[in-house]
Amino acid sequence: MRRWVSGLLAVALVMGCGAPPERTAQAPAVSRGEPANGALAGLRTYPRFGDNDPHVWDGRAPWTYAVHGIDVSRYQGNVDWHQVRRAGVSFAYIKATEGGDHTDAKFRDNWRGADRAGLKRGAYHYYYFCRPAAEQARWFIKHVPRDANALPPVLDMEWNHRSRTCRTRPDGATVRAEARKFLNILERHYGKRPVIYTTVDFYRDTGIGRLGGTEFWLRSVAGHPQQVYPGQSWSFWQYSGTGAVPGVAGNVDLNTFRGSPESWLRWSGQI
Repeated sequence: MRRWVSGLLAVALVMGCGAPPERTAQAPAVSRGEPANGALAGLRTYPRFGDNDPHVWDGRAPWTYAVHGIDVSRYQGNVDWHQVRRAGVSFAYIKATEGGDHTDAKFRDNWRGADRAGLKRGAYHYYYFCRPAAEQARWFIKHVPRDANALPPVLDMEWNHRSRTCRTRPDGATVRAEARKFLNILERHYGKRPVIYTTVDFYRDTGIGRLGGTEFWLRSVAGHPQQVYPGQSWSFWQYSGTGAVPGVAGNVDLNTFRGSPESWLRWSGQI
């Protein structure tokens, strides 16, 4: 798969870009005296990480959003999760499985490490179009623990252009039907509707954005999602694949959550 500066201007920017997805937009406002105040006090907002291949943003830049995170796989090697959290990362999505017969070699270490560091974490599955959705869902369930405190699972759907064995490109209707099956199976098992991660070409080719009742995580490293995916709602934006975060050796994907700090705490089940 492919610093935070708090203040009134940043908050206004967050709120001015449109309402977050339905799950967060309808949540009630947080008032003084609620347990949320403690969670908010411990939340690092508006970080700004380094980038080994930075993009000059035309329009709203990613660091004007409050809550940021990373996604990792075995390619990041050994991650110092405590250092990652101290750097201002609020969440991590961790690769767990791929297709119906592959597990990420670092999943267990990353899953436990992120939790020990106090980071909100979730798992993602990289989809292959040469195996049925049900088979891939069962494979994910076999390897990812059911944890009420974890973030919703993620289904990573993109073209497998580097695969030596599976370069099948089904039509959009087939893709959406298979995605729906996978999401339904995981939702029944984990009690949370998975998020779909996708890329610009896959989105364009398959119409995956038409899948109802689903939140999206959009990759867009050279433009705001509003420009690249016009009209599409989103919960997460992957804005770089070349991020530099203390605790991670080499490049790492950078992501932001669309909503405010309060809506993040609600979305992630912390209040």
